[in-house]
Amino acid sequence: MWPSSSTARLSDTGFLAAVSACRGALIGVALFSALINVLYLTGSFYMLQIYDRVIPSRSVPTLIALSILAATLYAGQAALDFCRGRILVRMARSLDERLSPRIFALITRLPLTGRGNAVGLQPLRDLDQVRGFLASGGPLGYFDLPWMPFYLAICFLFHPLIGLTALIGAILLISLTVCTEVLTRKPIKAAALQGAARTSLAEASRRNAEVIAAMGMTERLGATWDEVNQKHLDAHERTSDVSGGLGGVSKAARFALQSAVLGMGGYLVIHGEATAGIIIAGSILSSRALAPIDQVIAHWKGFASARQSWRRLREQMAAFPEPADGPLVRKPASTLSVESVNIFPPGDPRIVVRDVSFALQSGSALGVSFH
Repeated sequence: MWPSSSTARLSDTGFLAAVSACRGALIGVALFSALINVLYLTGSFYMLQIYDRVIPSRSVPTLIALSILAATLYAGQAALDFCRGRILVRMARSLDERLSPRIFALITRLPLTGRGNAVGLQPLRDLDQVRGFLASGGPLGYFDLPWMPFYLAICFLFHPLIGLTALIGAILLISLTVCTEVLTRKPIKAAALQGAARTSLAEASRRNAEVIAAMGMTERLGATWDEVNQKHLDAHERTSDVSGGLGGVSKAARFALQSAVLGMGGYLVIHGEATAGIIIAGSILSSRALAPIDQVIAHWKGFASARQSWRRLREQMAAFPEPADGPLVRKPASTLSVESVNIFPPGDPRIVVRDVSFALQSGSALGVSFH
């Protein structure tokens, strides 16, 4: 019996081992993210020094020294960002390599439960979805997100009004993220269900191609395919409309916030409470503070799909733990006698072998041929 998600338990040691093996890579990505986010300050502080120190003093040696330092820090940032992306790609591959044997075993065992036709290759597609999201740039936004208060704090150090403006923008974008989660949850789930139904219909049609052609069912199945495919496309379209629309709003809001910080900085300069360098640096920092939220919203569709795939994998592996080592049947040592045996395929109530009796000596075999 296939347990529901509420009764399934994560008891498969192979799954736990695969997840535990990724912890070191995740810690490495978090450390690289910390260094990268510190180096993200390079642009804002470079502009601050240019406007407040180099231009008033007209010092070319200072300009050259600051430029060399900034170029070096940018090069370090690029190298760390490159390494961080490579770590995620290899972590995704490692997770796939560790889980794929279990997924293959799961796919071969599902038909024995009578659910093979319903589930099909869904576990394999779920694993591909999780690996694809991990290898993309989507997870990087979640590693950068905890650094948002750090940038906001620096904005408050520049001037409380600049920090308050950036904070209002952060609250607005966080609200958009919550709206994205609420509004895309059902469409993404519906898209996954319709995609599974579409694939099942295609696989069933391929397996029974001769019967379909012989019985003249091609046109009728084509109409059914069009109906299922339309539902699949509609679900994906709704998901893309919501996530894409909110992503566009968040991007526009971030640009508007950057302009708002510039306007607030100009107001402070007019009243002698800030310098020109603080205007530019504050604008860059506020934009950097909100960039992770914008990235999270942009990749929300992939994240939500990967999350659902991950949940299904956990439930399926918990429902079908790894079998114990060793053969399922003891090695025959004497005579095997069978009387009045009826055989039917897994998940199919039709009897294909009825009332058969035979006896086999150790080392012999019996085959059944159907005509």
